[in-house]
Amino acid sequence: MANFMKNLELLAPAGNTLKMKTAFAYGADAVYLGIPDFSLRVRINEFDLKGIKDAVLYAHARGKKVYVTANIFAHNAHLKSFVAYVKKLKEIQIDAFIVSDPGIMSLIKDNWSKAEIHLSTQANCTNLESARFWAKQGVARIVLGREVTLKEIKEIHLALPRVELEYFIHGAMCMAYSGRCFLSKLFVDRSGNLGDCAQPCRWQYDVNRYTLKAKGHDEELELVEEKHGAYLLNSQDLCLIKNLADLIKAGVTSFKIEGRAKSVYYQATVCGAYRRALNLIIKKTPTVKLKKELDYLYTELETKLVHRGYTSGFLLGGKANQNVADSHNKSDWEFCGQALKTEILANNKIRLTFQVHNTIKLNDEIEIIGQNYDIISLKLEKLFDVKTGEEILEAHGGGGGQKCFIELDEKVVLPEFAVLRRKLVN
Repeated sequence: MANFMKNLELLAPAGNTLKMKTAFAYGADAVYLGIPDFSLRVRINEFDLKGIKDAVLYAHARGKKVYVTANIFAHNAHLKSFVAYVKKLKEIQIDAFIVSDPGIMSLIKDNWSKAEIHLSTQANCTNLESARFWAKQGVARIVLGREVTLKEIKEIHLALPRVELEYFIHGAMCMAYSGRCFLSKLFVDRSGNLGDCAQPCRWQYDVNRYTLKAKGHDEELELVEEKHGAYLLNSQDLCLIKNLADLIKAGVTSFKIEGRAKSVYYQATVCGAYRRALNLIIKKTPTVKLKKELDYLYTELETKLVHRGYTSGFLLGGKANQNVADSHNKSDWEFCGQALKTEILANNKIRLTFQVHNTIKLNDEIEIIGQNYDIISLKLEKLFDVKTGEEILEAHGGGGGQKCFIELDEKVVLPEFAVLRRKLVN
């Protein structure tokens, strides 16, 4: 069990280089990323081959890993260019491919026989025999479908102990079977299965009735409509921070966060919280203290982020809950800056220089997310502009973001790319 614990991995999304660096700064062991052509993220994805090469060099210098997503359901037109892509990634020496299509998998093997392959959740591996089949094809790791229960994870691990298991622990849930959805293609001719989902499950819909009921069945779906319409398909977000110990016991070794399109603030908050939770479990924190800590971290994720409400999904055998009341919640906290550098001054104060996002004002209640999700709280009494060195009353994030600095009295160790947030005044 001790060696098993050492191999636990926190896996974060990366839609660009800064998001990757932020994830690593807040405790991620690996990231997944990909270029738009073959990845299930066409939009809000800034990586190209050079970006992947730079990412791998950065990660490997820090003992971290980079997995490249190639999990579209490919058509003939994709195949020729994909072969050239594999050859380039072989030169770059990425750590693994994440693949859903057997044809894509075959092309990887033909052009890089020693490449490590992880089976994408998009392949819908939800049972032992499916896992056994993919293991025989040389898959090193299986990203289980979100529909797999804790009991099923245990059964798969016991039967196939040498196959690594990865499971989503946080982020958006599709209103479809592990992402295989045709709504986006139907409505706006953007295929979710080729990485261009328009997320129609989050849209507002007009309805004429208040419940939906199939003839001959008792169960009803309540259709709640507010002034903008109804949210018929809007799944709550996944949050399994309280279930990590059970997942570890079941045999999961890689804990995956969803959200390549999310902000660096999301990265810092989610990676930081889950890193702290995993560390507490690895250190065998006593049960009562562990429960208190996990309750605290869950509350942080619940109150400090914008989300659609949280669910444990299908893990415990229930149904993934829908948020039919609105598109998302409103948080009382807002991302307001990210650190550029920290300096120790002659008076032993810490100068924190940061780039502003959104807005920051004097007298704001500020929190800085520190290492191991230690929170530094302060009231903003002085704010300085970097260019002039003069005190200012407020700063804004428009046009790339104003650069400011503050001075901290206490000696604190901040992670690189530390994130700041401010409490909104109602």
